[in-house]
Amino acid sequence: MSIHKLTAGSGYDYLTRQVAAMDATEKGHTGLTSYYAEKGEAPGVWVGSGIAGIDGLAAGDVVTAEQMQALFGSGHHPLAHERREHLQGPDLTDKDYRSVTRLGVPYKVFANDVSAYRMEVAKRLAAHNEAAGLQGDWPVPAEDRARIRTEVAREFFRAEHGRDPEDARELATTIAKHSRPKTQAVAGFDLTFSPVKSVSTLWAIADQSVAARIERAHQAAVKDALEFIEQHALFSREGTNGVRQVDVQGLVATAFTHRDSRAGDPDLHTHVAVANKVQTTEGKWLAIDGRVLFKATVAASETYNSALERHLNADLGLRFEERDNADQRKRPIREIVGVDPALNLRWSARRASIEERRSTLATEFQRTHGRPPTPVEAIQLAQQATLETREAKHEPRTLAEQRLAWREQAREVLGGDAGIRSMLTSAIGPSLPKG
Repeated sequence: MSIHKLTAGSGYDYLTRQVAAMDATEKGHTGLTSYYAEKGEAPGVWVGSGIAGIDGLAAGDVVTAEQMQALFGSGHHPLAHERREHLQGPDLTDKDYRSVTRLGVPYKVFANDVSAYRMEVAKRLAAHNEAAGLQGDWPVPAEDRARIRTEVAREFFRAEHGRDPEDARELATTIAKHSRPKTQAVAGFDLTFSPVKSVSTLWAIADQSVAARIERAHQAAVKDALEFIEQHALFSREGTNGVRQVDVQGLVATAFTHRDSRAGDPDLHTHVAVANKVQTTEGKWLAIDGRVLFKATVAASETYNSALERHLNADLGLRFEERDNADQRKRPIREIVGVDPALNLRWSARRASIEERRSTLATEFQRTHGRPPTPVEAIQLAQQATLETREAKHEPRTLAEQRLAWREQAREVLGGDAGIRSMLTSAIGPSLPKG
């Protein structure tokens, strides 16, 4: 399990574009409902025992973009819009409307939170377009945007220090400093649960009924890990400077299960976006004690891994064994016995090629601009690397199409259908369907 902090406001963009929309970067402004319909993907659901304290929602309910915006974007009740619409009575005041939408203290999100640096960059970008005879808001090529950001950053550094930046670190620090929003309110935490590669490999080519059981085992393991967190790592703090740790009811979270990586390889995994809102035993809505949560990351990850092995063994009789880690600094990985390592490698190779190309692009970027890419520019370089290493054939979109493509790739690695059947028999035994 990995953990990633989400900030209010901009953190919501991360949720909708990178998490809710199946790790895609092409979502744009498409609604979640349309997105999931196009992808044939199950929508996200509400999870966590803390949902019991949210009037109008229950664990398992489908997540909507409006609910996510209310909770993760501003720290209000997920049904804030509906509750405002349904509020009735004579002489309603702003206080009445605030009361029905509150879930503790809203997140601090500054309006018009644009620094002088970002405003100057925007003006230069508009001027660049106008000089080319284009509208001011026309998309500027990434290379030109990076050059303009660098030029403005050098000017800001000179104005502040009376000299040019000495190295890439000073230049990058200036950009980060002047790009940073005023608010750093934590809106939540993205917990990502990913099984070892052999689980996704077996899930991708096994009979659909077996694949469904593998996915159920994964979901059960995620549930076990979340329960571990609720029991051992979920607290809030009260008093001056948070002097007193207090018990809380449980998590309020959304879960999105995805089936592939950005590279298009089988990669069954679940994002659990945990809201930074917990209800104390006295009914108050407070923030999570993030320090305890972060310290529990390794233990929660081990809980997930152990639970997944246990569920897969109990339901399908799968066995796990240690295999050497490609990174010698890390301990061995426990993979499913019978799943061919060559197929695991095949479905990790494209990610490796993307990472290699991304690293090359980042090096070229620093050589050209005299600084490392910003987080936004790094994402753009990753997208470029993905496109440049993509196979000519369009990648499938629905699960059925992906399973066909994955099976064809497995044939290439394992030597045809006979090789696939042999591997499946080794992994799950002769009595279960082989697909």
